[in-house]
Amino acid sequence: MDKQQRTGESEKDDDSAGILCRFAHLVFPYLEPAGLASVSATCKVLHVVSKTITSSRISDASRNLENYPIPFFNSVDSELYANFIYSPVQTLPTSPSIPWGGGSGRVRSDPFIVRVEGAYGCDCESCDLDSSSNCACMDFSDLPTRECGPSCGCGLECGNRLTQKGISVKLKVVKDRRKGWSLCAAEFIPKGKFICEYTGELLTTEEARNRQRLYDKLSKSGHFSPALLVVKEHLPSGNACMRINIDATRIGNIARFINHSCDGGNLSTLIVRSSGALLPRVCFLSSRVILENEELAFSYGDTTVNSTGSQCFCSSACCSGILPAEHT
Repeated sequence: MDKQQRTGESEKDDDSAGILCRFAHLVFPYLEPAGLASVSATCKVLHVVSKTITSSRISDASRNLENYPIPFFNSVDSELYANFIYSPVQTLPTSPSIPWGGGSGRVRSDPFIVRVEGAYGCDCESCDLDSSSNCACMDFSDLPTRECGPSCGCGLECGNRLTQKGISVKLKVVKDRRKGWSLCAAEFIPKGKFICEYTGELLTTEEARNRQRLYDKLSKSGHFSPALLVVKEHLPSGNACMRINIDATRIGNIARFINHSCDGGNLSTLIVRSSGALLPRVCFLSSRVILENEELAFSYGDTTVNSTGSQCFCSSACCSGILPAEHT
């Protein structure tokens, strides 16, 4: 074989490797961890691509969709990261699949799935929380529950859209030997700071009940951790309540990693309404000062005498030993 022939074959190999690499970068972001590990063992090119995607997933759970990266840390076992599709906003069950490691940039989707046409909103160009604004949407209570929304004249730069701008604190996801993945502060967080919204698939009550029955069966194996949140807001009359079902098991954000604490934890749950949006959003604020490396937690609800929940490992002084559970 002469030198010219060897050079030609080398160029063909390089071309084939380049095509394979480009193909892998298109397909591999959709693979789950097991599939990614399998193809990684087939050849050097695919191993390099797989390793790059795995490193990206470990370094940022949000896929670059939040203001800060949210890395995974695990010194407990061999699980490198949690497998789910990240969405910074609420979604519907019919939403298309999103590549886990696609790195789709910092563009945030519309946080309001259902809008109310013709709804009243302010016509302010900006709403300054530090001044005595005449904005009709302004809520000056200690825990603001109303913000400007899609029917308002202002944009995301408005000061009265606190919970619509993404996560504003540095966080990390840490594996605990007993609790599993936990959300922790990666910096000092003052009291009253917005942490995150609880995002996921918005479900009807019927669908939420169907999924909960399925999750209960899967959880018996001990290797399944659902993230279905049901929030009930009782109306002033006391005769009815509004129910919000958010399932972050498959699609959601880092709020899915917030564990329960029997003493209420260090987070407050807030139902936030926005002008022109039909559905409110479930948000978390720090209820006290949170130190760096401290785990974030809130109360899932009260534990009843006949609770069938799993064992609780919150380790608080008032721990009941059982996670709250109720019929959805």
